[in-house]
Amino acid sequence: MEKNTDGKNEYILQCEGISKAFGGTQALKDVQLYVKPGEVHALMGENGAGKSTLMKIVIGLHKQDKGEIIFEGQPYQVKGPVDAINAGIAMIHQELNPEPHLSIAESIFLKREDTVGKFFLNKKKQNERAGEILKQFDFPYGPKTLIKELTLAQVQMVEIIKAVSSDARMIIMDEPTSSLDSEETDHLFRVIRELKAKGVAIIYISHRMEEIFKICDTVSVFRDGMFITSAPLSEISRDELISKMVGRKVENVFPKVDCKIGDVVFKAENLSGKGFKDINFEVRAGEILGVSGLVGSGRSETMRAIFGLDPIDGGKMYLEGKEIKNKNPRAAINKGICMVNEDRKNYGLCLLRSLRENISLPNLPQKQKGLLINQRREMKECEEVAKQLTVKAASIEHDAFSLSGGNQQKVVIAKWIMANPKLLILDEPTRGVDVGAKSEIHSLMCQFAAKGMAVIMISSELPEIMGMSDRILIYHEGTINGEVTREEILSSSATEEVILAKAFGGK
Repeated sequence: MEKNTDGKNEYILQCEGISKAFGGTQALKDVQLYVKPGEVHALMGENGAGKSTLMKIVIGLHKQDKGEIIFEGQPYQVKGPVDAINAGIAMIHQELNPEPHLSIAESIFLKREDTVGKFFLNKKKQNERAGEILKQFDFPYGPKTLIKELTLAQVQMVEIIKAVSSDARMIIMDEPTSSLDSEETDHLFRVIRELKAKGVAIIYISHRMEEIFKICDTVSVFRDGMFITSAPLSEISRDELISKMVGRKVENVFPKVDCKIGDVVFKAENLSGKGFKDINFEVRAGEILGVSGLVGSGRSETMRAIFGLDPIDGGKMYLEGKEIKNKNPRAAINKGICMVNEDRKNYGLCLLRSLRENISLPNLPQKQKGLLINQRREMKECEEVAKQLTVKAASIEHDAFSLSGGNQQKVVIAKWIMANPKLLILDEPTRGVDVGAKSEIHSLMCQFAAKGMAVIMISSELPEIMGMSDRILIYHEGTINGEVTREEILSSSATEEVILAKAFGGK
């Protein structure tokens, strides 16, 4: 392992010899991290490598078992995120935990409210300050709007605004673009460059390689809870970085296999609902249908309605030639339609239940003997599918809450793999998932298609959409504004620029 020990007085943050264990799981073992002022420092590693754990130690959510942290030349120890903010460190978390009944202004200034005297809030001043900040970010809602009225991407932007507005001298960004479209991501990058110019240090955690090489200066790599290396990004290639992250060479992140395309499995005819209108498409057995478009363009809203999460106002749906109606997700599951939702915490997991219970939940009827569950079969099958997806946990009986974001996503996918559906809808299936796991998930998608399953994949990552899809539907403002075939992608007649242009309303 390469150590970086010279010139420590240059660093705003020094983490030395940090170790942390949770029960029988060693999350961190003698790791180090050195960050300079005005630097965008990438922190890379597979899910479960210890990146988020170290950051939670820095902001006081966890306490290290051993090791030392120095911030701005002084020993650093805080009791929680409020202390960290007061010390000059803010964090944008990968897993959002917003309070839905707060307004945007109340959320931005939570724990640092404007007051009149000691006991009364100055809401007028708070709303005025929040309004000014929101204008700087071209945010489409006012300060009095409730958090529950926002989309997941908009909530993520509020969290980013909250961190930036705290005047922190170091900001930790854990997968900050996971719910953002390309336009919002570009806006965030402009903000990062402005912060960098002011001398603010940014620790940037992301699995999106193109972002790392676009916005970051330096990278540190963790693997299996240990420090592996640190280097300027100008001195390391993409393949070298992936190899250091996973400890092996990942041959192909998009291992698309051409499968035999069969009969139509699902057909939408003039579907309309909240956020989409007159949607027509079909997906066949063995086909991976990509769905692209900006966040809020109606792509996720359409799939939610198909799965029975939201009502359909008009149009018809057909499964294997028969008209169907899904009043709720259970009706869809019973017919053979399953969906991995982009918001895994609210719609994909029971966080305080075990991995086994989460994987089994939609599949319990297949494991019953009369009124009893065949627990031996349940345990065996859950362990097999968890192993297949390389879920990192000490035990399958651990709560889902204790897992990293990427491993939580694998558990959500695992429960639908076990259901063996006719139509599998994947909404941002690799959001917050490391490059090694991405390749594994993509391989699984090809396996599903090879078995005759119809797969619909929504993704904000154009390389993923173009690398894995047989066809791509492009949404714009609630309608389908174009379609691209794999032949057009392979012949380079359909490029990222072409797809983006259609997503912005071009023809």
